[in-house]
Amino acid sequence: MKDVIEGFLRFQKEAFPQRSKLFKELALNQNPKTLFISCSDSRLVPELVTQREPGELFVIRNAGNIVPPFGPEPGGVSATVEYAVKALGVKDIVICGHSNCGAMSAIANCTCLDHMPAVAHWLRYSDAAKAINESVEHENPEARVNGMVHQNVVAQLSNLRTHPCVAVALAKGEITLHGWVYDIESGCIEAFDAKSASFISLSDNPEVRAS
Repeated sequence: MKDVIEGFLRFQKEAFPQRSKLFKELALNQNPKTLFISCSDSRLVPELVTQREPGELFVIRNAGNIVPPFGPEPGGVSATVEYAVKALGVKDIVICGHSNCGAMSAIANCTCLDHMPAVAHWLRYSDAAKAINESVEHENPEARVNGMVHQNVVAQLSNLRTHPCVAVALAKGEITLHGWVYDIESGCIEAFDAKSASFISLSDNPEVRAS
């Protein structure tokens, strides 16, 4: 915790003064154009990966970058998605998974989670991705986990479409969906291409879309 506090002190002394004008503007309002849904994993920092400044991304982070399908008792993720679309008017939504994801590894390897019942329950929102991933032959455990990471992004995109605000915005052409997988070691991103129903290099195909 000492390192965290020292980091804040450096921010207050060095970084904040350099962006004082920006923070003065942000104190009154925010106008992010992108909702970024990613894993809570400490190795994936949305603002760093996308090189965005404060106020430019509206972020949801949770174990496994999961978006529960819309239901009669919507939770925090649903409420945040709705706020981003209806109140903030975001134009893009990114669901970003990452390599070596602990949540997806637990699913792919059928890890016993009896000691973490809340986690076990939460990861059930990836059951569709698990079923598809298990229907495919994998060369090794690493490939099985990697497959789970990719299938989960596709599954969460499907869940996202069940949210009324997203469905309406898509129907009106007011929003675009993106499905990404970030590789921690290389810094590369694979993006889901709706046209080919496959993941391709984002660097080589910056216009790729999932919707």
